[in-house]
Order: sequence, then structure tokens, then C-alpha cells
Amino acid sequence: MIQEYGGVLRRFGWIAVVAILLTALLSYGVSFLQEEMYRATVQVSTVPARPDWGLGNSAKELMRNFVLNLRTHEVAGEVIARAQLDMHPSEFLRLTNVASDSSTFTIEIEARSRDKIVAENMALTLADWFVDERTAYYAQQDKRDRIEVKIVSRVIEGARYQPQPVINALAGAVLGFLLGVGLILLIVWVESGFLRTPDSVERTLGLPVLGVIPVSAENAKASQEVRKGLPAPAVSRG
Repeated sequence: MIQEYGGVLRRFGWIAVVAILLTALLSYGVSFLQEEMYRATVQVSTVPARPDWGLGNSAKELMRNFVLNLRTHEVAGEVIARAQLDMHPSEFLRLTNVASDSSTFTIEIEARSRDKIVAENMALTLADWFVDERTAYYAQQDKRDRIEVKIVSRVIEGARYQPQPVINALAGAVLGFLLGVGLILLIVWVESGFLRTPDSVERTLGLPVLGVIPVSAENAKASQEVRKGLPAPAVSRG
């Protein structure tokens, strides 16, 4: 069995190597066709005013509502006006993402843009709007029932996340390896339908092979001519 696998690797291993190189180079080249995109992230803390189990659970439940309200066209329009951005609310929502983490009582606001400064401005402005809106609301509530909302840190830096040629090349190489292995398995499967060796005959027919007729040079040449449609030459029996 090991010898069979070794023979397959010797015969068709080059297919996998070529597939890996081609897909890796293609992925690396396509990376330079992608436009540069930057991502900035702001974390907002939403901690209950007192360490009460019931208030803590209420805060966790409210976090999902906070995320839902931040993902509206109305909020996007107000943030665009505040940040003086030149975009439609639908585009703003497409380029932003809001997620909550109940384990740390934080809401993460992520913004993406082709410009690093714009991405940072989008994220911070949306966070500021949320803090101002919640602060004004809880100012009317009893201090014991409030949820303290504040930005964890205003020091953020937009990082480029696209393009990444090296990562794309590695991903392309993995894909090429899988495609190469799949192609090799397909070729081996197709070839397994032909009875080429005594072992394959015994495996397919379930009968023992008693002998093998050797192919002489004259017979091999005659077989090739028959495949081409030419009449086979007469073989002298001497």
C-alpha cells in the first residue's frame, strides 16, 4: 500500500506542486488589485451603577437593544451630520459594525473606510453619539438604577486590513493544495477502471492470475498501429 502511494506521488506529485504555485501567485497578484481599506474600533463601557445581580442582568439584556438602536438609518443620519461625512446612511451602516459583549459589559463599534482618518472619525463619532444619548436618558433616572456609559479609550488607530498579499498567498496555496490533491485522486480513480496489472485483475475479477503473456516489441508496435487505424503487419513465425 505504501509503495502504491509512493508511486502515485512520484507520477502525479507535480500536479499538486503546480496547483499550489499557480493559486498562490494568482492570489498574491489579485491582492494588488484590491483597494486599501482601514478599520478602526472603539469600545464603550456600559457598567451598572451598583453591583446588583438584578441590575447586572438587566444591563446585559439592554445591551442587545443598544446594538439594535445603533444600527438604524436615523442614527446613521445624525452621526453623518455630526461628523460632516459625505455619505448616505445606507453606506454608513454598511461600513460599520456594532457588537456587544455581556461578559465585559462593553459594546464594540467598528468602522471601515478607504481613509484611515475617516474610519477613526466614524467610529468615535458613533460612540460619542451613543454616550451622549444614554447619558441624557439616565440623567432623568434614579442614580441607583443608572447604567454608566463611557468610552473606554479615545486613543484609537485605524489599521489597514486590506489588501494582505502574504495572507492571501498562503490561503491560495492551501486552496491549490486541495485542488491538486483532488485532481490526483480523480486521475487515480479513473485509472483504477483499467486492468493494467495482475493485482488489479485479481482485485476486480476476484480470480487468481495464473500467468502473464509478455508483450514483445513486434506486438507492441502492432498494437500501436492498430490504435491508429492501420492494418497490423504480419508477424513471421519462422
